[in-house]
Amino acid sequence: MGLAPTASSSRGRDASGIAADVRAGLASNPKRLPPYLFYDAAGSALYEQITALPEYYLTRTERGILEDHADEIVEKASRPEDSPELRIIELGAGSATKTELLLRAARRRHGSCVYVPVDVSESAILEASDRLARELPEVEVRPHVMSHFEALRHLRGAQGPDLVVFIGSSIGNFDDDEAIALLAGVHDALGPRTSLLLGTDLRKNPDVLLRAYDDRAGVTAAFNKNLLERINRELGGHFDPRRFRHLAVWNEAASRIEMHLESIVKQTVTIEALGMKVAFEVGETIHTESSVKYDLLHVQRLLEASGFHLTDTFYDEDRRFAVHLAAG
Repeated sequence: MGLAPTASSSRGRDASGIAADVRAGLASNPKRLPPYLFYDAAGSALYEQITALPEYYLTRTERGILEDHADEIVEKASRPEDSPELRIIELGAGSATKTELLLRAARRRHGSCVYVPVDVSESAILEASDRLARELPEVEVRPHVMSHFEALRHLRGAQGPDLVVFIGSSIGNFDDDEAIALLAGVHDALGPRTSLLLGTDLRKNPDVLLRAYDDRAGVTAAFNKNLLERINRELGGHFDPRRFRHLAVWNEAASRIEMHLESIVKQTVTIEALGMKVAFEVGETIHTESSVKYDLLHVQRLLEASGFHLTDTFYDEDRRFAVHLAAG
């Protein structure tokens, strides 16, 4: 998971924007919904539960990489010729528990730093900001509750040095053209003194991947179905989540895991705020997330097309996951 928000408003996505995205997605063929809809307060809490599941290796594996290499990453991103203060900007910050390792490394090296967490989930970002204010008072936290692209407009023109953190394999939620547009946007907004830290999940046995996205306890299923509950709460939807099942599939051609919600009955669902009735056939799905799995060559192509060059790649012992450091 580690889904990448794509909404656009100063407080995530406003009601009219959500309504427009839901209308467009459910009117399309095949049906789809944007993954930022996962991240209301309930969805953010469920995602934190997912990260602790035994099947979901991604979070603890990436955390282990950062525990081993945080000081080296901060040293290389700081660059000896630069001013002492490092600004760390995180896209899709969530709870910021892994990034805290980088913040502590920056404190060890510089005594302080500026941290700019960006996320569409206001509850997650405020909770993270409060925790960091208590535990790392030397770090100045400047939260941005907004989309990646809007945050880059706010941050444009800074002098650096900046370390942009985009971890959790969130880049995998984009197809290659979208990923390049986002990373090129980072490079364009923040300039050549910017370093990029990119987390990517790696290709592996599809059975391992499918278990990570369809856990025995059903937490990922609840996370996926919460998207329907959110439409019910915010748009007067009449979805019955019991009439849908969580579906995770491996798409070999696209090298990605896909999450869907599959209708188990023929049904028509009313969404009052949209004045819309949505018909489903048995077995028809709503595509809610994609998560691309990479090899190193794929990552290099994305970075080079975005204006970055890869300087370092850090792996876990079993090479299930990788964290890449790139320079602008």
